[in-house]
Amino acid sequence: MLLEDAVVINLKNEALNVVINEHGAELTSVKDVESHLEYMWQADPAFWNRHAPVLFPIVGRLHDDTYNYDGHEYHMTQHGFARDQDFQVAAQTDTSVTFTLTDNADTHKLYPFAFKLDIMFSLQGRHLSVEYRVTNPSSKAVYFAIGGHPGFNLPLGDKQGTFSDYTVAVSPAQIYPSLQLDGPFSDTEHPTTLNFEKPLALKHSLFANDAKILDLQQQPTTLTVTSDLNEHGIALTLQNADYVGIWSPSPKQAPFVCLEPWWGIADSVTADGQLQHKFGIHELHPQEMFNADYAIEFF
Repeated sequence: MLLEDAVVINLKNEALNVVINEHGAELTSVKDVESHLEYMWQADPAFWNRHAPVLFPIVGRLHDDTYNYDGHEYHMTQHGFARDQDFQVAAQTDTSVTFTLTDNADTHKLYPFAFKLDIMFSLQGRHLSVEYRVTNPSSKAVYFAIGGHPGFNLPLGDKQGTFSDYTVAVSPAQIYPSLQLDGPFSDTEHPTTLNFEKPLALKHSLFANDAKILDLQQQPTTLTVTSDLNEHGIALTLQNADYVGIWSPSPKQAPFVCLEPWWGIADSVTADGQLQHKFGIHELHPQEMFNADYAIEFF
C-alpha cells in the first residue's frame, strides 16, 4: 500500500532489488535483478491492500478492539498501530537500513507506554534478514507483541500456474502443535496439531477458518514455498518465534500466500481484557531490550 507521497528506501546487490516504505517500515517489493521477477504481493485492494505490515504492539485482534491497563480502557484495532505510522531512517547503506519508531502523542492515545521500536533490514546475496528490536526506556514494565505479515506472489515465474500448484514444506518435518481460531480469537482450550511430515498442498479452502497457526515454542524452523512449475520459491527461516501463521484470504481466490512470524497472538476466546493477562503477551522490564528476527531467501 504505497502512499502517493511515501518515501521509499532501496536496497540492492547483484541478485535482488528491495524496496521498503518508510510508512510502516513495510517491505513492498523484492525483485530479481536479472529477470525482474517480483516476489512480493503488490497490495491489490481487491484481495488485500498491504504487502508486509509490521504487527505491533499487538498481533491479531482484541475482544471489541479494547483492552484495560492500570484502570483505564484503551481501543486498538487488529495488529496494532505501527503499520500505519511513519518511521524514521536511523541508518542506511546500499544493502541495509534501520527504521525507528518511538512513542508519541498519537500512540499514547492507544497505548500508554514509552517504547523504541527499531526494524533492521539487511540484504546478503538472495537473503533478506529482518530484525525487530523493542526497547523499554521507562521505569515501568511494557507489555507488547510483535510480528511480521509478508505476502508472496503465487504463482512465481514465467510459466502459467495457480495458487494450488504450490506447497509449503516445514523443516523440521514433523507434527506441530497448533492453535485454531474461533472467529478472530485463539481457541486455547482446544489445541490441535498440523502434520508437516510432508509438504502441505496449498488450496484456498485451507483458510476457510483463517490462518493455519503452528505453535513453534521458539524452535528454529524453516517454511519453504515451491512448485513443480519452475525453480522459483521462497524460504522463511525463524530462530525463536512463538508462532508462525500461514494465510491467504478465503473465500477470495487470492494469488498470494502470507508466512507470518509472530511473537504474540490474538486474544484467547476467554480473555479478560487485562493487557497483562493477554494470551501470548511479552513483558519487557525497565531499560531492557527484546530482539526477534527472521530471514527470507528468494530463489
